[in-house]
Amino acid sequence: MKKEFRALKCNLLLSAFLLPFSLAAQDQVADVFKGAPADASKLTQAYLSPLFKGLGTGINAGWFTSAKAKKTLRFDLRFSGTLAIVPNSDKNFDVTKLGLTSMAPIPGANPSSPTFSGEDRQGTLMRLNGALDPSGDFNLPNGIDLGYVPAPQIQLTVGIPKNIDISLRYVPKIDLKDYGKIDMIGAGVKVEVLPLILGKTEKIVPVDVAVALGFTQLNYNLPLEVGTNPNPNQQLKAKVKGMSADAIVSKTLAVFTPFLSLGYQKSESDLQALGTYEFATSAGSQTINNPFSFSNTDVSGARATLGFQLQLAFFKFYASYTQAKYAYASAGIGFGIGK
Repeated sequence: MKKEFRALKCNLLLSAFLLPFSLAAQDQVADVFKGAPADASKLTQAYLSPLFKGLGTGINAGWFTSAKAKKTLRFDLRFSGTLAIVPNSDKNFDVTKLGLTSMAPIPGANPSSPTFSGEDRQGTLMRLNGALDPSGDFNLPNGIDLGYVPAPQIQLTVGIPKNIDISLRYVPKIDLKDYGKIDMIGAGVKVEVLPLILGKTEKIVPVDVAVALGFTQLNYNLPLEVGTNPNPNQQLKAKVKGMSADAIVSKTLAVFTPFLSLGYQKSESDLQALGTYEFATSAGSQTINNPFSFSNTDVSGARATLGFQLQLAFFKFYASYTQAKYAYASAGIGFGIGK
């Protein structure tokens, strides 16, 4: 078990879009599925909550590095990454507060179980209601002891007339073999405000001001092998959608451009466990179709960002820090033509 979760940590650092299901012990998944579908959904939501919040925060990050819009047809290609910091309050959850109806912690068990980002320790020891044989007891999944959620961004930004930037994020569907399939698409726009309001006189104002919008969707699909006779139609399908809106102020000082922004962000997630699952029980066998699905608003609130851009010829370096419910740091490099 510990070996599996250490491997998961490494894979998160190398490929931050991968969800943990592929390396989580699938016998633990099977145990959770044995209860009522509503209980499996509640436990999955509680366990994965920091992952979805972190990913939602990450895909909303990095849309801009200054308030200055690019000139028409000038462009840059950016490669950056974000680390969303998971607060301690989201590293554990109380099983007894989920309203479970088909299972409960065994008498004397610790009801505080780790989330995805929690400690690498066994989760709460559970027992199905009415079960007389303690051999059927099971532990909820371990945490991975990783207090942050990484997310990369690959973005192309192009200047168009009227002091406007448009940006595109795109990852075609990639088959990650045992890790499932993933794809992502996003679009953003930034409008430099002062030239629109003041015309040529905007040059007397010592800073640049802009507003920006961004929309991103990440899709992930993972085949499962769960139960006594795994069906090839078993799969998990996840979708994370993000939206952000910001007002930005920056000042270009030769090759160095600091910026400050205030804005709002929101992210939503959907997860479906699909397929046919068969389990051995004390009463014989149990078959469940499409065990559960849920949708959540994971992030919704204000954010404030302080960062900078350093430009050396066609090479650029970016870094920023954002204060929000999940604070995060971003950094990256870019290559492009023109300002």
